[in-house]
Amino acid sequence: VTLISRDDGAFYSKPNLSNALAANRTAAELVGASAEKMAADLGATVLTHTEIEAIDTATRRLRYSGGGIEYARLVLALGADTLAHGLGGAVLTVNDLADYARFRAAIEDKVRVAVLGGGLIGCEFANDLVQAGYAVEVVHAGAWPLDRLLPAEAGRRLSDALARLGVQWHFGRRAKALLRAGAGYALVLDDGGRIETDVVLSAIGLKPRIALAKAAGIATGHGITVDRRLQTSAPGIYAVGDCAEVDGVNLPFVQPLMAQARALAATLAGEIAEVNYPPMPVLVKTPAHPVVALPPAPGSEGRWRIESGTGGVCALYVDAADRVQGFALTGSETARRASLVQSMTA
Repeated sequence: VTLISRDDGAFYSKPNLSNALAANRTAAELVGASAEKMAADLGATVLTHTEIEAIDTATRRLRYSGGGIEYARLVLALGADTLAHGLGGAVLTVNDLADYARFRAAIEDKVRVAVLGGGLIGCEFANDLVQAGYAVEVVHAGAWPLDRLLPAEAGRRLSDALARLGVQWHFGRRAKALLRAGAGYALVLDDGGRIETDVVLSAIGLKPRIALAKAAGIATGHGITVDRRLQTSAPGIYAVGDCAEVDGVNLPFVQPLMAQARALAATLAGEIAEVNYPPMPVLVKTPAHPVVALPPAPGSEGRWRIESGTGGVCALYVDAADRVQGFALTGSETARRASLVQSMTA
């Protein structure tokens, strides 16, 4: 096995990038193992700081600067890039460990941070930053946070909890320009409003990395197109994770990635397996008001049945037969996650 990485190849848990500030964890402290240790533990060759330039599917060869390598089978685990924000290079993103190190350096001795995007990563960073003592303002195009995962009542319960900690929300707004303002910046919104800030973090979303596959003639859609065996249109080439579109669906979350990895490992070891997803709730790391969501499948027909209590919201997405097809839980209601998942798999 040869693992090729364009960075230093250090092992770390990417989900920890959005909740490490309040714990004052540096980038180095998030590393679980070096590339050298990973190579030794796995009995693998690890090529670091190596970026693949092209895939020749006919000769089964990869080309990179200064060399190349042949493959019998190839797994594309390319991840995703942050969406373009159009505001210039002063805006930061956190999509890997090196990004996190740059972001920590940028906010050192600063006070104000503006976050673009109130989705999963934006909410997690907002919670983490405000708990770390920063003044945080969030600009979100939707009417409530996590609007792609949660109904309005659940989303507003989260925004209210974060607001009590000090987060300021700008819903229904987009950032149009970033101007220098003294030692910091002025973020200009589409309604003419301005946010004075020291640092701007963009968390408006991700797009699968498909350029390398597309250039090689491998079928792509939103992501790299694969079947349930994670097989691409090119023989011997597979794709997993944020870059993969499995039967038309791209799921950039941890649990789908793990299910894909287990199925593909079996296939590569000689036992052909297809990936099948159990109910996979998404856990949002917002200690101010925890959230667990299991969105209904695309195209599902139903309605939200919402119960609100003092401790949180339980929203069930039910079909015409009153069967639960998805849910959104906040606060103390997140304790119902296991029983709901069990009822959906019974």
